[in-house]
Amino acid sequence: MPVEIWGCFILLAAAFITDVRTMKIPNAITISGTVFGIIYHGIASGAAGLIFAVKGAAVGFGVMAALYAVRAVGGGDVKLFAGIGAWVGVPLTLSVLMYSILAAGCIGVLILIFRREAVRRLGGILRSVLGVILLRSISPIQSLAAQDKPLTFPFMLAVLPGAILAVYYF
Repeated sequence: MPVEIWGCFILLAAAFITDVRTMKIPNAITISGTVFGIIYHGIASGAAGLIFAVKGAAVGFGVMAALYAVRAVGGGDVKLFAGIGAWVGVPLTLSVLMYSILAAGCIGVLILIFRREAVRRLGGILRSVLGVILLRSISPIQSLAAQDKPLTFPFMLAVLPGAILAVYYF
């Protein structure tokens, strides 16, 4: 495996440990991971390497910032994907993101099933949609959003398998 992949997986291992323990990924991990990825590519490939790493970091950060804006992920996850991008570049970062989101969806469904919340949540969604149709108002959807607590878990539980799958299939 190339050095870039090892650098990325060292970053992911550190983030995994802290995220599972505390539901936070410290700036010391994310920022140093990004900086080391940029430095490595700058030393290994000069200006082209710097451009490769900075573009990867910008894309990873940008896509995850959009997810952060809708409260789908935390700030540490946004900075982590900047680090992933700095190590492996744009295409593999997008692949890691895709597999991570798929894994997160699977984990979310499993959590709902084991908590026996799936039927209740689906029923609430169905009632809201019927309320919108019958009342011709979005207030049923707004009330559903206000009463439902979001399902949360450490995103690294999805990112690490997502990264493994992305590297395997890349």
